Amino acid sequence: MNSPADALAQVAADLRDLLSGDALAGLSDAQRAEALAGLGEISRLADAGIVETVATADTEFGHRFGCRGMNEMLRRAALVDASSAARIIRAAEAVQRETSLVSGERMPARWPALREALLDGAVGVAGLLASVAPLERGRDRITVEQRMWADANLAAFACGDDLPGDHDDADHGDHGDRGQAPRASADDLKQFAAALAIALDPDGAEPSDERAQARRGFTIGRVRDGLHPVRGGLTPELAAQFQLIDDAYNNPKVGGAPDTGVRFTFDDDPSSDDEFNTDPRNVIDPRTPAQKRHDALAAALGIAARHSEMPSLGGAAPTLVVHVDAADLAVGTGWATLPGSETAVPLHVATHTACTGAVQRVLFDEGRIVGITTTDRVFTVHQRRAIVARDRECLIPGCHVPATWCEIHHVVEHARGGPTHTDNGVPLCWWHHRSGSLGGRSA
Repeated sequence: MNSPADALAQVAADLRDLLSGDALAGLSDAQRAEALAGLGEISRLADAGIVETVATADTEFGHRFGCRGMNEMLRRAALVDASSAARIIRAAEAVQRETSLVSGERMPARWPALREALLDGAVGVAGLLASVAPLERGRDRITVEQRMWADANLAAFACGDDLPGDHDDADHGDHGDRGQAPRASADDLKQFAAALAIALDPDGAEPSDERAQARRGFTIGRVRDGLHPVRGGLTPELAAQFQLIDDAYNNPKVGGAPDTGVRFTFDDDPSSDDEFNTDPRNVIDPRTPAQKRHDALAAALGIAARHSEMPSLGGAAPTLVVHVDAADLAVGTGWATLPGSETAVPLHVATHTACTGAVQRVLFDEGRIVGITTTDRVFTVHQRRAIVARDRECLIPGCHVPATWCEIHHVVEHARGGPTHTDNGVPLCWWHHRSGSLGGRSA
């Protein structure tokens, strides 16, 4: 019989043979999906082998190899980083089987069903820790019987087996019939374990909420490379509310763009490049999901600032102010500045802001204000409602952001004599308005 080292060496050799050459590069889609599933199972079994090796070692194992402990031993032997080693050790603690001092026999693991799922390759380190972590936080309030019930349900969920039934059924021996299901991912197990923890330890949610309330926060950092980094943590209800806003703003629809009241056509110049109609892949929106969430937040903040119930600031609604030199604005070159930010922004940011706002000219003479004028160019509430009712969505083909979320754009710029009239106004979402997507088109 081969030793474990020989068996592992053979597995490694077989994998090297598979990875040599272009064997994986020539797979069909179906074969590639099968390969991913098989390699995932091998990865989980490798996790199980490492965890079981650690779980069956004594406390002096690492010291005998000159290491300060198991964490360093794992870093040296398995070539993992410290955080990965710590996760392996936590997983080993969840499934290790202690030796009875009386009989010398191996005792059951703390999570026996999940241990079997681990050794069977149904769950890896990530899935195991995701399963036990929510319940371990309430270990002093959850009975052994409840833990065994949760363990059985989590293992069945991980393996895609029928669930044993709810907690009341477990007390009465009725396991119910839930049907067969696919194997669960680590994220699925995390959500399921959280639900079980709430059911078994309802008192544990309140302290968790108190800690969350104390740690909540949102900070905008100093500008770096043209962007302000943000960091912090949102409470679940705030995150859920923003998710709804994001879903509403970026909700995909079918059927194409609506029949709008205003249409744009190609310029006479045959060299004009219309990215929306000439792309053979029909890629309408190249933004990443993170960029779409950013733009949804920008639109939501703009709507909030315009809302009648928003508290005033300096006697007016919270208004984004962009400073730009009149000469730069006239020639279309130069930079603008934003109070509250620490960096210059491109001139088109000023143009974008002015399109939906008002231009106020302040004349200076050696530091003294010698004149103030205001040019009102904001579409009225009635004009905006009429444009929204007419166009219904962002005007750009393929973009289905509702017109109620959009900004109203002057087709012919106000600075070039364009009137603030419904015939000259169209809805554009924040991104398409900001990115100047109507360039190269004419009304």
